[in-house]
Amino acid sequence: MMTKNVVLMRMAKESLKGRWGIAVGTYLVYVLLSMAAGAIPVAGTLLVGGPLALGFALFILSVSRGQEAEIEQLFKGFERFAVALVAMLLMMLLIGLGMLLLIVPGIILAIGYSMTFFILVDNPNLTAVEAMKKSRELMYGYKWKFFCLNLRFIGWFLLVIITLGIASLWVSPYLYVSYAKFYDDLLTNKNAA
Repeated sequence: MMTKNVVLMRMAKESLKGRWGIAVGTYLVYVLLSMAAGAIPVAGTLLVGGPLALGFALFILSVSRGQEAEIEQLFKGFERFAVALVAMLLMMLLIGLGMLLLIVPGIILAIGYSMTFFILVDNPNLTAVEAMKKSRELMYGYKWKFFCLNLRFIGWFLLVIITLGIASLWVSPYLYVSYAKFYDDLLTNKNAA
């Protein structure tokens, strides 16, 4: 049986205890590098965004699992540049097309592919397409639960708006570690079935 979202969020807070500094610092570097890459329309986002997303997933899983987490992990995604690039490109393309079809299909696709980079971290031999397929399979029957996890952060998102984005330095690591807890909970339940 799946763990309740409120429990996953509590577990995420526990994982971040004593690690808020490194989590906030790594997230800040991630955002700054992503923004710098975004200065080069499309190409910058693709060339840097995919590898950074993979490195950030590695960092977040390390925090979530109580392993050693270091800011250098953010750059480990560049060691698998091609896979990360293809994953980001395909996800942007498919989700973008879904958004053109009345937004809801895009949201469903985004949720379906949300575990792709975590899967790539845990399965270094998978291709981008295989990881995306595995993400869709893993999320089958759990999209609504994941959507509800995001809804639990609405108050936190309002805080981010009120603070003109400053609170995102703490809210985003909390959100992403909650995603990692969700991912590990999915794996546990799928393996138990």
